[in-house]
Amino acid sequence: MRLFAAVLPPEDVVRALDVEVGALRTLDGAGAMRWTERAGWHFTLAFYGEVEEDTVPELTARLERAAARTEPFPLALSGGGRFGRGRALWTGAAGDVHTMRLLAERAEAAGRKAGVGMDEHRRYTAHLTVARSRDAVDVRPYLAALEDFRSRTWTVEELVLVRSHLPRSGVPGEQPRYEAVARRALGAAG
Repeated sequence: MRLFAAVLPPEDVVRALDVEVGALRTLDGAGAMRWTERAGWHFTLAFYGEVEEDTVPELTARLERAAARTEPFPLALSGGGRFGRGRALWTGAAGDVHTMRLLAERAEAAGRKAGVGMDEHRRYTAHLTVARSRDAVDVRPYLAALEDFRSRTWTVEELVLVRSHLPRSGVPGEQPRYEAVARRALGAAG
């Protein structure tokens, strides 16, 4: 199964982002972007790719230990950014981004220790992807619109192991489906 570890924003924060993204979709050139659906909005902590089903219990146990060693922390959606010359547009994070980065490192280490073949380590950048494009897009208008965006601050209290079901129908614009496989409370060592 195709898995990743994530932080999921609460529903009211997702609604606030949905309003913001709705405004972005009215900007010139928005049709060139593939806008992600709100059901898939998350902060990926570690991407595991295809994982054998018999590895999932070990991975889940290691993620539980990583979560237990990480105290709950404040987070908000904030601003925007891009990867790959406009091939990905995202909103970022504000709050205790240091702890978020630490949780991402622990989630990545959990995958390695469970025997998951991980790609090379890259410095973690907290981001929630809102749109993608096959071609480079001038995203400056979108970044300008996102500059002052900030959701309310919430307390991240869990790490979620998520399964991604990739589209298979071939219908243009079909999005992946996401399913929570396991939820582990942060700071549960006590």
